[in-house]
Amino acid sequence: MEFVINKFKNIIEYKSGYTWSKDQETSSFVAGSVRVLTVTNVQEKLDLRNELYLAQVSKKDRDKKAASKGWSIAVSSNGNRKRIGNAVFIEDDTDYLFASFLTGFIPKDSRVVLPKYFFYWLSSQPIQERITSVSEGTTGLGNLDIRFLRNMDLKYPKDLPEQKAIAGILSKVDEAIEAVENSINAVERLKKALMQNLLTGKLKSDGTWRSVHEFYVDEKFGRVPKGWEIKKLKEISDFHQYGLNITSSADAKIAMFRMNNIIEGKMVDTPMVYVNVSDSDLIKYKVEKGDILFNRTNSMDLVGKIGIFELDGEFVFASYLIRVRINKDNNPYFFNFYLNSYKGQTSLRAKATPAVSQANINAKSLVNTYVPVPPPDIQLNIVEVIQEQEQVKVTHRSKLSALKTLKKSLMQNLLTGKVRVDVAKINKLLEEA
Repeated sequence: MEFVINKFKNIIEYKSGYTWSKDQETSSFVAGSVRVLTVTNVQEKLDLRNELYLAQVSKKDRDKKAASKGWSIAVSSNGNRKRIGNAVFIEDDTDYLFASFLTGFIPKDSRVVLPKYFFYWLSSQPIQERITSVSEGTTGLGNLDIRFLRNMDLKYPKDLPEQKAIAGILSKVDEAIEAVENSINAVERLKKALMQNLLTGKLKSDGTWRSVHEFYVDEKFGRVPKGWEIKKLKEISDFHQYGLNITSSADAKIAMFRMNNIIEGKMVDTPMVYVNVSDSDLIKYKVEKGDILFNRTNSMDLVGKIGIFELDGEFVFASYLIRVRINKDNNPYFFNFYLNSYKGQTSLRAKATPAVSQANINAKSLVNTYVPVPPPDIQLNIVEVIQEQEQVKVTHRSKLSALKTLKKSLMQNLLTGKVRVDVAKINKLLEEA
């Protein structure tokens, strides 16, 4: 068995996508229409959640511009140059038209190069980097340099069973990645449902639902579990405070949080800017564990972002953030979860004052927001249930990261012949799986 090198143009067929008029489009299938793939459908895998069909497509165009099982569909023109060359593989027998911003590829002879092996070659990091580096730019768009691609060398095992084994190994890793991604999505859906129901008292922390008789009606908040109170955020806070209006400096030592450090309800320490502050300002603006930081101004979809601080180290915060410190009688995590929930975010954004370019929620509006206040033990129980789901997600994400690293390593080694596979053993295992 040996690896051989051939010119891309000698062994790979390609064709450009289809251009249509707006009146051909329909969002669902109608008699005589055909599905068309756009750049939106080209993600880490073929994503068919966004549907677009075209009517009045001639048989000639269907034959000339369609792709089916075995084709690789790659982005050929995009405003984000790093997307040029990103590809998906068509696994099923469905015929798809594809848009003019895409290009289709398939081996001319599957007895020389297997379509799935070619897809992994095209998707490998070295090839993607080379495609990006030579993409041609016009009117703000990056474009695939097809001449460069056609003259590239394509390296592949001469023996088809070895190609099959390599593609099979990578496919199994892809299946494992997809399974973990599905698990993460399921945990996120569960966490969202728990937040919506636990934080409003509909669901108890033991998993049972409260009956209608276990609620009273608050004129401002609606149904509230008996034993819970409705208070303004300022009534359960020690203080609130705007951040520092200060410019970052390359030689500074103190890290400063900004809006983009609020990720999924937590403060993260990347990316960071650094500032020089006096000792008195460091004492005044240093963030403490359990502090909640609130983004008070930006576009409507970003204003209201909230994160809790739980890191080690010295950090201050920027002037467009507001720090709220929950008092010792209450659990800051409960209120961080509530303010990040759908009901909490809806309540906050209703207070936003529109501006010409940015929305704004001032400190007074923030701390006058009404929040549910369960007894401390119930706050803790609810926090523990939600944090348990967060930890499950962390575990899944760690596994996902490991799988993606494994796939990258396998592609670098198997597609170049640095590591050879036991073909008979691998293909036997794949057939038994």
